[in-house]
Amino acid sequence: MEESINYLKTQFQLPDVDIRTYSPQVLAYIGDGIYELIIRTVLVGKGNCQANDLHRKASGYVKASAQAAMVLAIREELTEDEHHAYKRGRNARAFSMAKHATMGEYRQATGFEALMGYLYLTGQMTRLVDLVRMGMERTGGLP
Repeated sequence: MEESINYLKTQFQLPDVDIRTYSPQVLAYIGDGIYELIIRTVLVGKGNCQANDLHRKASGYVKASAQAAMVLAIREELTEDEHHAYKRGRNARAFSMAKHATMGEYRQATGFEALMGYLYLTGQMTRLVDLVRMGMERTGGLP
């Protein structure tokens, strides 16, 4: 799984970039996408059902309040670098806010997404998946 980001970079001739130069919003942007892909993969892997049912289930996992609960559940397990990526995202200036979340939940969710983006862009997919699973187990959110 770790090879996937390197293969992608090779095929599209993407240069290696110092991850510290990315803004927390960019890390959260890519992290939101990779986290949703993981959730969708898990849900589809659990069995075939209608797409609107899959969407409804996925929405429960990717909403800001669920992401905030996930990061609170795994916070003690984060390495120093992971905690730094989370804090950068959490403390980033918000240009918008989720409709059904408090500002605190939204900021924690943005930090969680930045952490996911950091792990993905640094090729740490195993760690990313392990943290998502741990968070789901601790929040009772396993499908």
